Amino acid sequence: MKIETERKFLVKNMDFLAEAVGSHSIAQGYIAHDGGNTVRVRLLDGQGIMTVKGSSHGGISRMEWEKEISAQDFKDLLQVCHGSVIEKTRYIIPAGQAAVSESHSTHGKDRFFEVDVFHGDNEGLVMAEIELGNEEENFPRPSWLGEEVTGDKRYYNSYLTIRPYKTW
Repeated sequence: MKIETERKFLVKNMDFLAEAVGSHSIAQGYIAHDGGNTVRVRLLDGQGIMTVKGSSHGGISRMEWEKEISAQDFKDLLQVCHGSVIEKTRYIIPAGQAAVSESHSTHGKDRFFEVDVFHGDNEGLVMAEIELGNEEENFPRPSWLGEEVTGDKRYYNSYLTIRPYKTW
């Protein structure tokens, strides 16, 4: 299993689109979520993925396990998910290389922002995430990057299935 270290931000405007090097269509649902632990099924460009995420400390770092599943398995498992289905387009934006850190082995690794433009019940919400090598790693802050919402449960996808953005 790996530890995922990521930070989340609201996005001020759509200027990031000019920097996008790719995009993905995503649909996902949550089979379970309790105390920071989640079990998610996702369809990413037609490929199914099951993900288990463990409790986080402050919302930045958490355990993550993933396994590919078939698109049919995704559809079947979606029937036992709680709340609504998350629908979004994810844009990939280069963020440069990781800061040099011998102690955390982040030397020279390319970083990317993943900007999610939500559809359906969460239309209007646009969030950016960046996965880091450690919690102290520095990274560029483009002008379109807004307020940090790391650790704010309202912006967790699992929360958005129960309390969609449009209902706030």
